Amino acid sequence: MSTQVLVAGDGRRPSLGQTLWQGAEGQAVAGVAWDWISLPPGVVAMVDPMALITNLQFLNADGEVLAPMESVLQLNEIVHALPWQHEVQRALGLH
Repeated sequence: MSTQVLVAGDGRRPSLGQTLWQGAEGQAVAGVAWDWISLPPGVVAMVDPMALITNLQFLNADGEVLAPMESVLQLNEIVHALPWQHEVQRALGLH
């Protein structure tokens, strides 16, 4: 949905920003957001893979809510599957 560059890096400091991905199914809207950092040479990474923000709630096969640690693992799998790094590089003018 959006990628923002919050700190335009230079030779002394990296670029920093935030990305928000959103999806909809009918009237339900889900989103996940995280902070990223640009490392040389043009590599972007999540600042903290444990600090994802979302409105998603994950359930196990029995319909019970997953513990936070289990949920963050699910969120990281989702983020890993998204082409977010390309979008960040584009926002930074690298593509």
